[in-house]
Amino acid sequence: MLMSPTDRLARLQYMPSGFRQLSPGDHVLCAISSERIPLDMLRYWSVARQEPYATAEIATRRFLESA
Repeated sequence: MLMSPTDRLARLQYMPSGFRQLSPGDHVLCAISSERIPLDMLRYWSVARQEPYATAEIATRRFLESA
């Protein structure tokens, strides 16, 4: 029987046009705010840093920090 991934933190590999799920789960945590991001709502991440972001604003701020 397969376990439900509900309410489990997923581990992902972030790629330029998507991500690959490395371990089962239904969400990740924003690298900056620690906000819970359901995988079906995950839109922003950094391939170079391998970290997810909850919003476009957070992703932009993080990008500008490294520029």
